[in-house]
Amino acid sequence: MNNIIWTLKAFAELNPFELYQILRLRSEVFVVEQNCIFLDMDDLDGKSLHLQGRSDGELIAYVRILPPVLAYPEPSIGRVVTSPQARRTGAGKALMKKAIEETVAMYPSKSIKIGAQLYLKKFYEGFGFEQCSDVYLEDGIEHIKMLRQ
Repeated sequence: MNNIIWTLKAFAELNPFELYQILRLRSEVFVVEQNCIFLDMDDLDGKSLHLQGRSDGELIAYVRILPPVLAYPEPSIGRVVTSPQARRTGAGKALMKKAIEETVAMYPSKSIKIGAQLYLKKFYEGFGFEQCSDVYLEDGIEHIKMLRQ
């Protein structure tokens, strides 16, 4: 999918429309689709950068980039999500590629750590992440920590 327009903004730069779309997409996938009752708004959004991928004005892909020390000693990429309508189009791969580029540009000498749902292990390994923890449950879903050197 090549027609994605990317924007990276600090929380304070997000307009109400963008924030609504981000929170709606995260809720649609992480709460409703995955049938997982949890508080998505965890007080880390205000300190993170928000990478949005839009196609024809619609939010189809999103991650937040957390600075070092906020979640882990390393910078982190989290809340990785693509719209159900954009799946199997390459949008998820494009999203991770762009998120890694932006994170490396901001923190060039740092590794990147993520907390990944276990079923996505192979997906993240394709971007150079390696498992660095045992499997653990988070909100009832199996996760692993992964590190990209």
